Amino acid sequence: MSTKREITKKYAREHAAGSKKVRGRLLDELVAMTGWSRANTRRQVSAARARRGPQRALKWAPRPRTYGYDTLKLLIVVWMFAGQPSGKYLAATMGIWLPKLIKHDESGADTHRLTDHTRAQLLTVSGATIDRFLKPTRDGVRLTGISGTKPGPLLRTSITVRKAGGEHEQVPGFCELDLVLHCDPTLRGEFCRTLTVADVLTGWTENMALKNGAHRWVLEAMPVIEQRLPFPLIGIDSDNGGEFMNAALIQWADERGLFFTRARPYHSNDNAHVEQKNGDVVRRHAVHYRHDTSTELRLLNE
Repeated sequence: MSTKREITKKYAREHAAGSKKVRGRLLDELVAMTGWSRANTRRQVSAARARRGPQRALKWAPRPRTYGYDTLKLLIVVWMFAGQPSGKYLAATMGIWLPKLIKHDESGADTHRLTDHTRAQLLTVSGATIDRFLKPTRDGVRLTGISGTKPGPLLRTSITVRKAGGEHEQVPGFCELDLVLHCDPTLRGEFCRTLTVADVLTGWTENMALKNGAHRWVLEAMPVIEQRLPFPLIGIDSDNGGEFMNAALIQWADERGLFFTRARPYHSNDNAHVEQKNGDVVRRHAVHYRHDTSTELRLLNE
């Protein structure tokens, strides 16, 4: 870059003294040598002509840090306490979560970092700054859900594929079903599932944690959930998993005169209502951690 500055300075002196034709030729030569655009070359020549002596690279002094290490550590604690929300949401609700964290003494080993200064900084930090500070932490703890749907091809052909906007969707009682896996990053072993039942019209949602993915638990849970609903159950729609595509559940639906439809394979948007509730309700509280004990099953159902 320093070589380009020297060349530009040399050409600037000739450019200032030359005719219009000479200036044009000098610009063409400088463009070929530097690779700059013609407009940029003209600006560089003008700047070099006005410059006295060699141009030195500017040394910018780094801006001092506004938020210290103590504030960052407390921000991580509050973020975990609030359920790992986005930075924009956490900034808007910091006035709610921070007093609760202090009241219930949930800061743990970072209690000594709570001062008037760090408290004031936490209450004024912006959502963008929160996201920037928490990115390494969020990347380190991020867990993603795993699909455990195993198609039941033998009975799938006997279940109608649901068509959006049908008459049964215009009244309360037509519900989408789905199972949420609490398996952490692996499907090995036995772990709990949560059955989510979401009404398409009203959004009313019922959840029930199950011991595992055996269809017998779904069959036992459906009558319980049916009793909880504030309106009669008129139909159900599910994915193509074997926990739903089985003779026992089909017979249960037939005995009650329920519509029973299914989504297209590998089209999760077909069950958009229940998929949304999986995130807003189930993952909001159970996150993506593994739950595989009877105690955790009981807590999930509380």
